[in-house]
Amino acid sequence: MESATSVTWGHSALELVVDVSSDGPVGVRSLSAGGGRADRPRAAQPLVEVLVAGEGRARVSHRFSETAVGRRMVYAGSARRTDGRWSELHLDLRDEQTGLAARTTFRSVDGVAACQVSTTVTNHGLEPVVLQGLTSFAAGFGCARVEDVDLLRADSEWLGEGRWVRRPLRDGAVPDLNLGLHGQDGRGRVAVVSTGTWSTGTALPTGGVVDRRTGQAWLWQIEHNGAWRWEVAERRDGPYVALLGPTDIDHPVARSSACCPAACRFTSVPVSVAVSGSGVDGAIAALTAHRREIVRPHRDRTALPVVFNDYMNTLMGDPTTEKLLPLIDAAAGAGAEVFCIDAGWYDDDSGWWDSVGEWQPSRTRFPGGIEKVIAHIRERGMVPGLWLEPEVIGVRSPMADRLPASAFLQRGGARLVEHGRYHLDLRHPRAVAHLDAVVDRLVGELGVGYFKLDYNVDAGAGTDVAADSAGAGLLAHNRAHLAWLDRVLDRHPDLILENCASGAMRMDYAMLSRMQLQSTSDQQDHLLYPPIAVSAPMSVLPEQSASWAYPQPDMSDEDIAFTLCTGLLGRLYLSGRLDAMTAEQLESVRAAVRVQHEIRADLATAVPLWPLGLPAWSDRWLSLAMKSRDVTYLVVWQRGSDQASITVPLPHLRGTGVDVEVLYPRQLPEWASGWNAGTGELTLTTQRVPASARLFRIAPSTSSIPSPTEGSAR
Repeated sequence: MESATSVTWGHSALELVVDVSSDGPVGVRSLSAGGGRADRPRAAQPLVEVLVAGEGRARVSHRFSETAVGRRMVYAGSARRTDGRWSELHLDLRDEQTGLAARTTFRSVDGVAACQVSTTVTNHGLEPVVLQGLTSFAAGFGCARVEDVDLLRADSEWLGEGRWVRRPLRDGAVPDLNLGLHGQDGRGRVAVVSTGTWSTGTALPTGGVVDRRTGQAWLWQIEHNGAWRWEVAERRDGPYVALLGPTDIDHPVARSSACCPAACRFTSVPVSVAVSGSGVDGAIAALTAHRREIVRPHRDRTALPVVFNDYMNTLMGDPTTEKLLPLIDAAAGAGAEVFCIDAGWYDDDSGWWDSVGEWQPSRTRFPGGIEKVIAHIRERGMVPGLWLEPEVIGVRSPMADRLPASAFLQRGGARLVEHGRYHLDLRHPRAVAHLDAVVDRLVGELGVGYFKLDYNVDAGAGTDVAADSAGAGLLAHNRAHLAWLDRVLDRHPDLILENCASGAMRMDYAMLSRMQLQSTSDQQDHLLYPPIAVSAPMSVLPEQSASWAYPQPDMSDEDIAFTLCTGLLGRLYLSGRLDAMTAEQLESVRAAVRVQHEIRADLATAVPLWPLGLPAWSDRWLSLAMKSRDVTYLVVWQRGSDQASITVPLPHLRGTGVDVEVLYPRQLPEWASGWNAGTGELTLTTQRVPASARLFRIAPSTSSIPSPTEGSAR
């Protein structure tokens, strides 16, 4: 719907109103889960911010707000179309001074309160333009007051991924500067930036804002496998959000455009924004539903096989035929459906780190050939998998000399080296041909059906080969990498690809819209893993979230159950010396796998909940719930608490009688449970042990009709 001053677009679950009047910027007046826009003021934050050399900002700052070109851009029309289940809105803008035109595209599936957004700029002017930054999405956050707004963000690092915090914007991040008195907008901002090729190596491209007073919430994700930036700050009219890929401020990505009309264009990285009027829980439900719409169709999405990987706290990169055969038997006996041979299968001299890249099976590790091991995996009813780190070539690898220098990322004519590895440039046809040959050989000749694609280096700012800047070269490589993944799956549609990068250093939905599951960490301490697994569904679909469960023969029964519970509300990702376990220990593993088989179809439709809130790293009690229709699955972990009891709020079940069933472990002492239907709270009392965990199934009671303050538990 259009009027003289606004464009309205959306569906049953989403409404976007964009101001397009001639006397103000083109900007988002409201993006909401529906309606309620009448009292909202006209947008002041421009929808598109374009930073170019020679123009800069309309007012100096370090922000992506009020760029000179963005401020001048005027409305040039709109168009709507449908693409299958997707509805699209194209908004066209233009700047008469530079000749730059912008088209912002919003895409959304009916019934899902989220949209995917990107912007394309085209130079129709007579002069070249050096582009320094382009927003995918920029908007004021409704009519919220900064005093009422909380910011959600997460730091991340190797072994400590996804450490979320929720804090008021006024809590030091955005101080009250009395901007009204000064008659000007501020200059500061909360900027969260990732550089290089580990897109989640320091922080997550997922974030959010929520109005504590109204419950209005936005959650977003930047869908890029390289550098990115998001920022939140205050304007006089309230807080704003800007979402971007790489920018010249952070990532030397300046890009020249030729002056020929309509021939030079640049498209920003896609971002997605989910909205809710019921706080973070509603927004994550919307973002979860949206993620399920953007991921590539694949049989794995419904099959969700249990994967056993021989690496973590088990063979640790030292596989041999002698070690693998009993482990394969034990994994199959436990119910695993994929067996992945991890790092080292190509190693003849134990110095493989800087010699990788040829990807030929070792003959010393597998005297009868790796074919014998893979055949045994298949005979035991499992899909054979291999670890692969395709983007790197070790400095001692034969491939380092066989490929031309132009097939590698470079700076100043020198190949980039990081931790003894060169980095392939996937814009180059020889690099792509090499990787295609490796994958096709391993799939076609060995029958590999699963690859753990690892990525253990960060190539830094990028490459200046055939690029206006290092950042521009890296962006082109990043996009070429995604195109390579698409072609691999086009050729091998049943191949399962795991996204791993030293754990979860590249956990973004550029990768995850293509790959089937995500390793959430390399953390080897089972007591430290729960906060990582609990936080993961903020950034990854439950059915893609693979958290290690590595039970060991020297663990207590409670510790075995603890580590297995860590993997059960996602993709159960097994390791551990199952072949050395007692019959009782192995039965505990089998029981966990049976539970995973039982609940995995529900997990593929579930919405995550955090009854005790997003976890702090050192929390003694943690919980994660998955709600699928009328069933809630709940895991609670206790890590050395001096409290024997915990009350777990489940407000979505308030007023309902419930049955509480322990799904795993059933063989260990029961946690006493009590349900208060009036408050919607579950009280759990544990045994006095250093650490323990339980998985519960909670469903409406079938045995009785409860009073408002009582329920049933068993």
